[in-house]
Amino acid sequence: MEKVSIITPAYNASKFISKTIDSVIGQSYGDWEMLIVDDGSRDNTAEIVSAYATSDNRIKLIQQTNAGSAAARNNALRNASGRYVCFLDADDLWDSDFLSSQISFMKEKQCALVFASYRRINEDGEEIMAPFIVPEKVNYKGLLKTCSISCLTALYDKNVVGDNYFNENLRSLRDDLVFWLQILKRVPFAYGNKDVLASYRVFSASTTANKKKVIKPQFYVYYKVEKLGLVKSVYYLLNWAVNGFKKYHL
Repeated sequence: MEKVSIITPAYNASKFISKTIDSVIGQSYGDWEMLIVDDGSRDNTAEIVSAYATSDNRIKLIQQTNAGSAAARNNALRNASGRYVCFLDADDLWDSDFLSSQISFMKEKQCALVFASYRRINEDGEEIMAPFIVPEKVNYKGLLKTCSISCLTALYDKNVVGDNYFNENLRSLRDDLVFWLQILKRVPFAYGNKDVLASYRVFSASTTANKKKVIKPQFYVYYKVEKLGLVKSVYYLLNWAVNGFKKYHL
């Protein structure tokens, strides 16, 4: 087995963090470390994580002053020791075969970046829409049109793609998209596992669900970060808007 580093940013996550950690402890694949970064929480998130870390040395608590999820993920990435890297937010869940399935899938495809389908649940854990089924593969240009790679189900081989960090200047808006684009400049494709392997918690006020809040940051990624020019930036923004509507309404 090769070690997997699981990166979890946590801010005021006491309501869900235990279920999230339990979904990692329950993995059939056992060689992992879970780096949970408490991003200056004002609740008892750190105390809950500390109790888990005391009973399982694969779980590590890192504390920092509040700086956002991008900074928290970067903090964990700098401390990660695994060959494989993946992300799990403090309110989401993995099925017990998530790691084993994704690593097997990566070896089958002989690639460096994989992602998977996932169900969408509400705060009470109830499914609220059909599962999001990922495409078979995506490249750099395809990802510009719609971000089908989620932090929840992505797993990459650090031996192939090297060290990667989130752009903290984006203030945790669209930084995940830029992160995957960065990797897809190094490898030709990311491959999608159509098996549903995780549960993504959708909050009514989340920036992911509320497209209006992220239109400006999305355009900024195209125009300023990726430097695509005005015409291409508008073209990709329109594609992203249409695909985003389909993702959450169909």
